[in-house]
Amino acid sequence: MLEKLFKLKEHNTDVRTEVIAGITTFLAMAYILAVNPAILGSVMDPNGVFVATAIASAVATFIMAFLANYPIALSAGLGLNAYFAYTVCMGELKDVANPFTIALTAVFVEGIIFIILSFFNAREAIINGIPNNLKNGITVGIGLFVAYIGLQGANIVSLSAAPDGTVDIGLGNFGTPQVALALVGFAIIAILAHYRIKGGVLIGILATWVLGMLAQAIHWYQGDASLYPNFSQGLAFGGLANTAFKFNFAWVGSHLIHFIAIVFAFLYVDLFDTIGTVVGVADKADLLDEEGNVKNVGKVLMADAVGTTVGACLGTSTITSFVESSAGVAAGGRTGLTSFTTGVMFVLSLFLSPIFLAIPGFATAPALMYVGMLMASSAKKIQFDGDMADTVGAYLAMLIMPLSYSIANGILFAIVGWVIVKVFTGKAKDIKPAVWVVFALFALRIVTMITDFR
Repeated sequence: MLEKLFKLKEHNTDVRTEVIAGITTFLAMAYILAVNPAILGSVMDPNGVFVATAIASAVATFIMAFLANYPIALSAGLGLNAYFAYTVCMGELKDVANPFTIALTAVFVEGIIFIILSFFNAREAIINGIPNNLKNGITVGIGLFVAYIGLQGANIVSLSAAPDGTVDIGLGNFGTPQVALALVGFAIIAILAHYRIKGGVLIGILATWVLGMLAQAIHWYQGDASLYPNFSQGLAFGGLANTAFKFNFAWVGSHLIHFIAIVFAFLYVDLFDTIGTVVGVADKADLLDEEGNVKNVGKVLMADAVGTTVGACLGTSTITSFVESSAGVAAGGRTGLTSFTTGVMFVLSLFLSPIFLAIPGFATAPALMYVGMLMASSAKKIQFDGDMADTVGAYLAMLIMPLSYSIANGILFAIVGWVIVKVFTGKAKDIKPAVWVVFALFALRIVTMITDFR
């Protein structure tokens, strides 16, 4: 049955590998179950947000598994949840009663728009219109971005605010267990990979967590949160009643222009974060065709669109494809059975959340660092001595993503730079219509960014 559903032999994989890969992906992204309620909990019921996040993530990931047969998991997007809470609810709508209801309405409308665009293959045309050099550059950029997330999660690289308001970046304290154990975990994964031991990434995560608990037992680790699972607090499913279907269409009707601006911001970041993630993960999972296009990309994007709509109905911010899916791909995941396993883990998290939420950032950091290394290997495919526009686009994608902490920003610079160089080198005919549309959207976004900084 599993062979018929997911075509395991065709993808040169097996059930054991796929299940381990799915668990690995979940462990790499399980932090979202703690982070999303913490962020959205500032404007709405955190218990409801937790349940909504787990259920919406499971639904979207199941759709990805059965509709697209891709090893990509989905959940509430970081950055989008911060925009939801801090920019929209606590900023633009701070004087409105229950502003989260308006933000949820915007996310719901965004999901409906994406479903419509998916039916017309609009997003598919955009992805397949990006040249291979840029796709490879995006993959490398995402790899560096993922590794950077891991380095920060373990405090190997630290960020601190200086008195003048600037941000200082430097090495963390190598005498702390977080840094030391993350580096040990990375070494474990690398050594296991050398010996081609399946599940090495998952073993590295769990080994680092166990070492962390030992460090806590001898009082070396003294973090804010215990590394031991705490089963004393049950899950309040009733919180969902405070978040589900809390839409405010009455406000939308009287503030349509303002509402459209909010929806556009959600659309922009979700669209290009998803494009970058899908291209990067598909590349490393060997799911690109001979022309470098993503196979079944329309179905992949439909899972994202439906997930966002379901998430808004339940009470959480935009659901999007997670770049941490690359951890599962690195563990051998190649089919929808990987994402199905991850979806099952999201369902189980509703009942076993103390276990999943106890895994610290420094335990998943080694996996993200290793995945970043694998994705960065796509630099070998970039043609630096060919078309100058292709070279510039790939370079900007690699440069901007980690440094601006945004996949969407990296794609913005890559596409804009690529189009400009193409036009001024007399090769405008190489630009596909869908990419011209993207370029126009990015130009509009740049205008809004200029306005924001004034």
